[in-house]
Amino acid sequence: MNFQVPQFIETEDKIVGPLTIKQFLYLAVAGGISFGLFFFLQFILWVIIAVFLGLIGASFAFIKINGQPFITIAFSALNFYLRPHFYLWQSKADTGKTPQLRLPKTEDSSAKSKLDNLWEQLKTSRKPLPKREKSIEPAILDRAVSSKERFEMMRKITGEREVARRVDYR
Repeated sequence: MNFQVPQFIETEDKIVGPLTIKQFLYLAVAGGISFGLFFFLQFILWVIIAVFLGLIGASFAFIKINGQPFITIAFSALNFYLRPHFYLWQSKADTGKTPQLRLPKTEDSSAKSKLDNLWEQLKTSRKPLPKREKSIEPAILDRAVSSKERFEMMRKITGEREVARRVDYR
């Protein structure tokens, strides 16, 4: 069976002539507001406001900045300016000295803490650490697995049981 795959799914359909429904609505709202103001304002004031509304409606309908519609940009800018901002600047007293680069100190293995030593052993050892990883029992696992792979049931410090595959990187 052949199925028709839609193309150009990001392109909006042209509903009213060359305009999409959004573009038409932006222009229609600007025109409707302008039409309503015609009856309440003097002609010169109405022309100025109508031109202004037409420019706003046309910019909402047709302008895109970095692929974003102008209305998204306008609401983001309005949101930015209406929300409170907190800027904190702390000046440091000028001592007249240029900052010196500090190189990290090299540590001796004797100066390392027990936790650092344990972490290094965990990262580099091939064998389980005593009193950290306990082998419970050999797991009888999938018979389809080749006999070269070894699996063991391990218990973590937290007490969880986990099946782990032993890999020897020699």
